[in-house]
Amino acid sequence: MKAHEFTVIASGLDPEAEDFEDRFYEAGCSDATISHQKGLIILEFVREAKNFAHAIISAFQDVRAAGATVERFEPDYLVSLSDIAERCGLTRAAVTLYWQGKRGRGFPSPVARVTSESPLWDWVDVSRWMHEQINLPAEAVLEARMVREATLVMQQRKPVPADEFAKALDRIGETEVLRA
Repeated sequence: MKAHEFTVIASGLDPEAEDFEDRFYEAGCSDATISHQKGLIILEFVREAKNFAHAIISAFQDVRAAGATVERFEPDYLVSLSDIAERCGLTRAAVTLYWQGKRGRGFPSPVARVTSESPLWDWVDVSRWMHEQINLPAEAVLEARMVREATLVMQQRKPVPADEFAKALDRIGETEVLRA
C-alpha cells in the first residue's frame, strides 16, 4: 500500500460542535488533519490505499459518513506558473521559458484568467505535456485527471451518490491503463 496525499474541502458541519472532530475520526478519517478555514472544512489526508482512486473514493465515503458534504478535492486542477513549477520540481523561470516557447514546443495554453497578469492552466494538460517533455511520472498525470474529474462530478450535482462518484473515477483509471 502506498500513502496518497490530497485534500478534501467539505461543508455542512458546525466546527464549534462538541463532537466535530470525533465525527470524522469515527467515520474513518483518522488519517486526516482537520481544520476550518474561510467557512469550509479542510481535511488534509495522507491515506494508504492500493492506488490513488481507492484513496479518493474511500475518503469521499468517510467524509460523507461523518455527515459533511464534499465540495471538491485539492490539489486544484487549475494551476499558476508557480504551482506548475512546484509540482514539477522546476523553477518558475524554467516554466516561464516553456510557456513562452523558448524551451520546448507546444506548451498548453491557459484556460482561465487568460487576459490577466496571472493566467491559470489545466494541470491535466500541463502534467501530460510535462510527462512527455521532462518525464514527469505518468502517475502524476493520472492523479491530475482523477482530481479534476472528482471536482467536476462534485460541481455537477449535489449530493453525489457514492456509486456514481466511484464509477467516474474508475472510468479514468481504466482509460489510463488502456492508453499506457
